[in-house]
Amino acid sequence: MRYCVLFVIAALALLTASCRNDFEFEPSTGDLSFSRDTVYLDTVFTNIGSSTYTLKVYNRSNKDISIPSIRLGQGENSKYRLMVDGMPGKVFNDVELLAKDSMYIFIETTIDYSEYANDNTTFLYTDRIEFDNGANYQKVELVTLVQDAYFLYPQRNDQGQYEAVRYDSDDNPGEPVLLKGFNLDHNDPNNGDEYLWNNTKPYVIYGIATVPDGETLTVDPGARIHFHDESGLMVRPGARLVINGAPSADPEVLENEVIFEGDRLEPDFADIAGQWFGILLMSGEENIISNLTLKNATVGIYAKAPQGDDTTIPKLTITNSQIYNNRNFGIWAVNANISGTNLAANNAGVASLACTLGGTYSFKHCTFANYFNNFNQVPVALNDYEERPDAVYIAAMDAQFDNCIMYGSGNLGLSSERRAEEPFSTRFNNCLIKIVDSANRLRNNSLYPFDGNVPELAAYNDGCIIANGFSITPDFTAPFDNVLTLGEDSDAIDAAVNIGIITDITTAVRPNPSTGIPDIGAYEYYAAE
Repeated sequence: MRYCVLFVIAALALLTASCRNDFEFEPSTGDLSFSRDTVYLDTVFTNIGSSTYTLKVYNRSNKDISIPSIRLGQGENSKYRLMVDGMPGKVFNDVELLAKDSMYIFIETTIDYSEYANDNTTFLYTDRIEFDNGANYQKVELVTLVQDAYFLYPQRNDQGQYEAVRYDSDDNPGEPVLLKGFNLDHNDPNNGDEYLWNNTKPYVIYGIATVPDGETLTVDPGARIHFHDESGLMVRPGARLVINGAPSADPEVLENEVIFEGDRLEPDFADIAGQWFGILLMSGEENIISNLTLKNATVGIYAKAPQGDDTTIPKLTITNSQIYNNRNFGIWAVNANISGTNLAANNAGVASLACTLGGTYSFKHCTFANYFNNFNQVPVALNDYEERPDAVYIAAMDAQFDNCIMYGSGNLGLSSERRAEEPFSTRFNNCLIKIVDSANRLRNNSLYPFDGNVPELAAYNDGCIIANGFSITPDFTAPFDNVLTLGEDSDAIDAAVNIGIITDITTAVRPNPSTGIPDIGAYEYYAAE
């Protein structure tokens, strides 16, 4: 009997459902709601596809409706592309939307700047998504800023193979190690002299742009260089890199700063690490970087001689520069010679500065921080070895840090390792270094600059502040957002020694005339007025 009752109930439910007018859609009356009234597709480079943006369309009524038409204002001639209910196109008819329901419209664009030639390097491209017509007409505006650029990329031969450049030494025996890339050209038919990157419009790099032996790449103040995924810049032995950035009046616009970053300009990509490879610095010539902001690479600057080259010592002088948000390293120097002044580096998956396989280093008034969301990342890592498939290689280390900050979200601002009895000299003068060593595992390790270490040992400090807890801090303004200016409670204020660096990374006078004593790190503290 119980089963008969259940059968009757199920039958009645089925009959009731069959009587509903589920498939009767009424014409829309123009009462649609939208998640936004204007969709900004942010900035795109000419002929480069945008990200996919979304618009949500709501039917807030109690009736199932049919929207007679959804279309782009310029119809089939529009540079925008839509996807509605899973169907791509530019004009859609009789689009159904259930009561109290919503749907997504996906929007993309690719625009050829040359079709809209003018005297500027950017222009606004606009259109609209139109819903219905007449008294029921509704619209949502679409806006995109299109930017012209120089495009540098490897060519293909008749077989469709890309150009390649050598990654290992030219003298390395055996099969060469090749990367998809190209040598720059003094007389490129589209870009002119590619050994001078100017500020007239941005550069977009595909593959590994290479400066070969005997050539110099010069980058002008205000240049903007964008690298596609897995792309980068390689400076071969015998070549030079000269980045001539200059101080900027506007700290937001950075009009004279040189900027190296990825080619995704949408805000969602502004702080995403690993969007491009980085700078491969293989040259022992006088390479100079000034006023550079480099961000979102895998390795910001990778200073290492190519495989098979045992004589080149990569060399770099870097000043007034910022290196942020790199997947592995901000600067990775392998037996290199680097001098840095007023350098700020933060947020790297392994280390903001790594000096490995020894080398010669001098850093003055630098801020090395690391707040990257990763396990055991450190601001500074020093060691004298490199593990290779055939052996462990060892080289002498000589590094000096004057008036520098080494501080991050982990317990250690400094990691130091020594594998052999090669000379290992590391000197820390008037630095603020975080070393939280609650178990006293490092206190008697001569590689760490605790009080009592003397110059004869591997590491010693002269006037350093060791932050062994959280009571001593640089009080960075917003370190997770790469704002490493000092707060009013910073222990770095008035804790440095004057070593003749008369301005900070922002060109503010050092020391602050109100105290006459410089601050530790790249930034001089000035109280807000």
